[in-house]
Amino acid sequence: MKRIFIKTLIASVALTAAGVSLAQDSKTIKFANQNAAGHPIVLGMEKFKEIVEKQSGGKIKVNVFPGGTLGSDQANVSAIQGGTLEMASMNSGIFANQVKEFAIFDFPFMFGSAKEADAVVDGPIGKKLHAKLEDKGIVGLGYYELGFRHISNSKRPIQKVEDLEGLKLRVIPNPINVDWVKALGANPTPLPFPELYAALEQKAVDGQENPVATINGAKLYEVQKNLVLTGHQYNPQSVIISKKFWEKLSAAEKKIVGDAVSESAKYQREQSRKLEASLLDNLKKNGMQVTQLSEAEMAKMRDKMRPVTAKYGVTVGQDMVKEVQAEIEKARNAAAAPAKKSGK
Repeated sequence: MKRIFIKTLIASVALTAAGVSLAQDSKTIKFANQNAAGHPIVLGMEKFKEIVEKQSGGKIKVNVFPGGTLGSDQANVSAIQGGTLEMASMNSGIFANQVKEFAIFDFPFMFGSAKEADAVVDGPIGKKLHAKLEDKGIVGLGYYELGFRHISNSKRPIQKVEDLEGLKLRVIPNPINVDWVKALGANPTPLPFPELYAALEQKAVDGQENPVATINGAKLYEVQKNLVLTGHQYNPQSVIISKKFWEKLSAAEKKIVGDAVSESAKYQREQSRKLEASLLDNLKKNGMQVTQLSEAEMAKMRDKMRPVTAKYGVTVGQDMVKEVQAEIEKARNAAAAPAKKSGK
């Protein structure tokens, strides 16, 4: 009996030790975002989870937290720097508080198409900007997309730029967004995204601006009836990881995570662009009146926003602005070349 007891004791100690060893080998990533389940960003995060768990043989677990369940973007940045949150995806322009050059991603009418944005974020500029975050305790791994932003409100349909005057619009809490709303004669109200629905419902603000997928995902059609397709801003979304967590990963684990971000970003952007038309239809089905400004009105809107771009061009630095514009020009020329060849 004594011998059996000793054997049992040794076995249980060995199992406990193995359990500790397994626990030390396995890692868990909490991955946060503000958008609702089903949003293209969240689809990208779920694809990331699938790839990482498969490629790591289950040694790296990923828990996806959509809908702002882990707090605002600003809270997520602090948690990532502190090492209490592993990953998040958020608008790249938010990092202008950390590194001034990121403000360029919030310049009104900077990008004419999603492909132009791809050329900038996937090229040397996107990598260079993310590299600047490392000193702040953040590692940038790639870019998802939120897409082109449009303006909704509960007061009136927008047929001309002057119709925006006096509207109280919720904006992402950063200076450039406050300034372009003022340039249109509207009143900016900076608010974290998780507070937006309640603010619209309680009429604390008249309207907001976001891409179609975000308006649909957050069911803003329940509290907003007028949408004007302005496409005034394009938002890339930085996929970031805590530097404290990143440095705990082995070279092989870093490769799995990095490759999964690249693969899921490609998938995420495809989903985002493929779903836009059907999501816009859904907004209309849910009672939103959708308007489109004329070319003359869009030109007027661009003119009103030019001083904002000029002001932040100085802050960001003219070299950075020229670099981004050169990449965009290159992408435009590449897109125009096939059309010329086909005689279109």
